[in-house]
Amino acid sequence: MSDCTSHTSEANASIGRMSRPEAFTQNIDVSTLVDSDGGLIDRSIYTETSIYAQEQRRIFARSWLFLAHTSQFKKPGDFFTTFMGEDPIIVTMDKTKTIRAYLNSCRHRGVRLCRADAGATKMFTCTYHGWSFDLAGALQSVPNEKAYPEDFDRKQWGLIEVPNVQSYKGLIFGNWDKDAQSLEENLGDMRYYMDAMLDRDPEGTEVMGGVMKWTLEGNWKLAAEQFATDWYHVNMSHASALMVLSPTGRGPKAEIAATPGRQFGSENGHGAGFPTHPKSRFDARPVHEYYDYEALRERLGDAAVEGPMTTGHATVFPNFSYLPVNGSIRVWHPKGPDKMEVWAWVLVDKSMPDEVKDAQRLYNLRTFGPSGIFEADDGENWSEIQAISHGFVTNNVPLNFQMGIGSERNDGTYPGQTSELYSDAAGRAFYRHWSKQMNTPAWHERTEQA
Repeated sequence: MSDCTSHTSEANASIGRMSRPEAFTQNIDVSTLVDSDGGLIDRSIYTETSIYAQEQRRIFARSWLFLAHTSQFKKPGDFFTTFMGEDPIIVTMDKTKTIRAYLNSCRHRGVRLCRADAGATKMFTCTYHGWSFDLAGALQSVPNEKAYPEDFDRKQWGLIEVPNVQSYKGLIFGNWDKDAQSLEENLGDMRYYMDAMLDRDPEGTEVMGGVMKWTLEGNWKLAAEQFATDWYHVNMSHASALMVLSPTGRGPKAEIAATPGRQFGSENGHGAGFPTHPKSRFDARPVHEYYDYEALRERLGDAAVEGPMTTGHATVFPNFSYLPVNGSIRVWHPKGPDKMEVWAWVLVDKSMPDEVKDAQRLYNLRTFGPSGIFEADDGENWSEIQAISHGFVTNNVPLNFQMGIGSERNDGTYPGQTSELYSDAAGRAFYRHWSKQMNTPAWHERTEQA
C-alpha cells in the first residue's frame, strides 16, 4: 500500500458470478426522505431495515472506509481485524511490507478466518477444515486435497482482497471499488482540515495503546452526522462536563461558550467544525505547553492553528470521525439500523515525549473514552433518538436541519464552502451525499447489469 497504489487478488474475479435473489438487490428511492435544500430529514432513514440493507450495498460497498493506522504494522505478518460496513476484514502487512486487506472469511465454508483482534502470523489458517492462506491471500494448503476434482485450482480460491487500499498521512482506508476516485481526490478540501491534526509533526502520528470498543443503541448516521456538523449541542448536552473542566467550576466564560467559528461541508459528505476563539483549547495542559505555536503557524498557517487545530470535530464520510485536540479517532461500525459499535484510538504526534503522550492518553480517556464525561452525553442522546423512532406518528414527523441555510460561502480564509460554527450546513451536505449515493447504482450493480 502507498498513498496512490492499489492491489487486487486474482480470486476477486469470482465475485458476483452467481445471481442474487431480488430481496438482496431491491433498492428504495430515498430522494423523498432527504430534503437537503430545505433542511428536512425523514427519520425513517434511521430505522428502516430495507434502507439499512441498501446502505451496505451502496454506501459501505463503494466508499473509502477507515481500516487502521500505519503504526499498527511494523513487520510482515502483523495484522489487525476490523469491518467495512458489516463485512469482516483482515488488514495485514505482506512480505514486501505492503499493507493489504482481505475479507475475513474462509473460501471453503465461510468461517471467520482470523478471530484475533490483532497480532502477528505467517499464515492465516481456518480452524474449521484447515485451509491455509499466506500473507498475499493465496491458498497454500488444503487438507485431503486429492479428494477434490482434477480441475480444482488453488489460484481460484484465494482470499477475496479489498482491491483499493490507500493511505493519507498514516490513516489507511479501503474501498471495494477498484475504479473509485482516489482517496486524496475524494477527500479534496477535507485534507486541509485533517492536516491540522495529522501534520503537526514532521515525523507524523502514531496510535497509542490498543483500540477501545463499546456498543451503543443508535443508528450509525446519528454519530457520524453529529461529528460532522453539530457544535450546537455542546453548551447544553455537555454543560456539566464544561463545568468540571473550567478553572472556576462554573463553566466557560460567555465569550468562549458563544465562540465564533466556521463549519466546512464537502460535496462528498465530509464535514468539520471548529471554534476560532483563542482560548477554545480544552486540552491537557502538558500537551498545550508542549506545542510551539509559532512553529506550527509556520508549518500549517495562522488560520489552521486558530481554527481546525482547536477544539473542533470532523467526519470523513461515511463513518470515520476525529477530534483534533484530544487525538481521538474513531469509526462508527454499523451493526443493524438500531445499533453501532464505536472503535476509538488515541492518536499522538510521534515526536512527543512519553510523558506528553501519556497526558494525551489520559485526557482522551477522561473526555471521550468509553466512560468519558463528554462521550457519555453523546451516547445518551443518540440512544434516546433511536428509542422512540419506531413509532408510526413519530416516523411521520420530519427532523429539522435548517440552521444556517444560505450561509454557506467561500469565506476567503478556509478552503471549500464554509458556514458559521452554529449551523447544520455540514449535516445537510452529509445527507445530500448519502442520498445521492443511495440512489446511484454502485460498481457491483454495474457489473451485474453488464
